[in-house]
Amino acid sequence: VVFVAVIGVSFSACSDLPRVRVLHDPLTPAEHVSLGLAYEVEGRPELAAREYDGALRKKQGYMPALIGLGNLAFDRGALEEAEAYYRQALITAPEDPGVNNNLAMVYLTQQEKLDEAEWLADLALAQGGRYRPYVLDTLAHIYMQQGRYKTVTTALDDAEALAPPDDHVLHERLIRLRDQLRDIHSQAGEEKRERRMD
Repeated sequence: VVFVAVIGVSFSACSDLPRVRVLHDPLTPAEHVSLGLAYEVEGRPELAAREYDGALRKKQGYMPALIGLGNLAFDRGALEEAEAYYRQALITAPEDPGVNNNLAMVYLTQQEKLDEAEWLADLALAQGGRYRPYVLDTLAHIYMQQGRYKTVTTALDDAEALAPPDDHVLHERLIRLRDQLRDIHSQAGEEKRERRMD
């Protein structure tokens, strides 16, 4: 009986020792990114960032995770951070149309490096595919910033023709830009009429 009591005391003493747990992340980098995208759709950017970081812990330089983090940074207005993530993604895939267009959007939003933004968007446009209407939208906005109004019209026409019918955000952007262009043309027409009257 004494022997059983001694063993019981030994086991209870061991239960006070810290337990070492080996946690294994069962998700693949792609699964982390999918979960991150789901969190973004739900409007939970902190959780999305955690998942993108998880993907990068699994696979350093994983392009979809870098794009996700770049998009989150862009959405919160951290443009330099977004630029850094997109530039890292371009190391992995220098001709990826989505990344090139996103980086062009950073420069467009900053209203600087517009020549590089145009070059990046042209590179993305040359790749074709599903990003084409979005890249044309980017180019139209770049041309507008540069005052190249005839080229804006062409890019807008092409973007509208290719835009997915269910992408209301893109259609609204194109409508707003066309309205801005119409205002510029109206204002220019009024100035010409005023000059003729003088």
